[in-house]
Amino acid sequence: MAKAKKYKIPPGWIGGFMESNPAFSYPDPDLSSLPMLGNMDNIDKLTRQQAAIWPQFSWQTIPGDESSRCYQMFAPDISRIGYTDQGRAYSIICPQQGACSPSFGCLNIEVTVTGNRGWVDEPSKTLAADISVEGQIWFSPSAHENFFVRMIWDLFAKNGLPFPSSKAKSIKINLYHAENPIREALPIRMGESPRFKNPAFARHEAEAFAVANVEVKIGPIRKVGSEVVDEFNQLVMDAFNLASGNLLTPGNILTWNVWVTGPQLVDRQEWRDHAEKWRKSIDTGHGSPDGPGTRPRYFDGRLFSPVESAVEEEIDKIIAYLKKHLPKL
Repeated sequence: MAKAKKYKIPPGWIGGFMESNPAFSYPDPDLSSLPMLGNMDNIDKLTRQQAAIWPQFSWQTIPGDESSRCYQMFAPDISRIGYTDQGRAYSIICPQQGACSPSFGCLNIEVTVTGNRGWVDEPSKTLAADISVEGQIWFSPSAHENFFVRMIWDLFAKNGLPFPSSKAKSIKINLYHAENPIREALPIRMGESPRFKNPAFARHEAEAFAVANVEVKIGPIRKVGSEVVDEFNQLVMDAFNLASGNLLTPGNILTWNVWVTGPQLVDRQEWRDHAEKWRKSIDTGHGSPDGPGTRPRYFDGRLFSPVESAVEEEIDKIIAYLKKHLPKL
């Protein structure tokens, strides 16, 4: 095992929240006694943070086929957990990522945390948290000049129909607990995911302060009640999954190992601005403000690439959609 990097811990740590309830302890932390708090409601209480510089995601590009599993590091330093000097967690920022479809252009995805609860203990390099989340997809600015996107957007605008041109108007995706879909809370727990073996290029034990893991089961998109809109949104989802290797295909499980740096003090204004900085950076086509992630790769290091024949099928679906709905718009 590689020797772990030593981090200089900033002053001010008090601790004690982890020990405030025996149920919070490992090996099976139970956080249900804590309320699920709004993710941006308690920023003024944050004093410390740990940043996920290496957010390593993994999923099966062919659902059900473990040999098809890919590994990809999303852009660094977007995810982080914020907490108090006592160790109570109050805010967790999760990642954004992009994927480009040959027919639609580039799309953005965000796993948005809507609620959180949990604790961090710096001396033992441990944490336990629960989050509630939703997935969001919207077109990046580079896609706005795409022929199909521009045409359908104009048609939707003329008919007062919602179009996913920005995060505020995004397509919403249901995300569930991987083992129990009726549970709202998704657990973030210590260690790498036990679901699969990780290749060396997806591990950061020499650089990281600690690692935790979380996973979600992908559900269907949320319908808005308009056949024209719902069928278009499904086309967009199909295009995204083609470009990303079924990252958000219903029934698939998306897992990520959150490799974090050592504790740091929180700049509360910077925390408030962090997600907005990312949204603006992606939406202006500048990519990741703190550097790019990696391309998806299989366990042996081969790069994933979409199947060319499926691209033709995607365009055929768009044309069929237009033939069906164009007369109505």
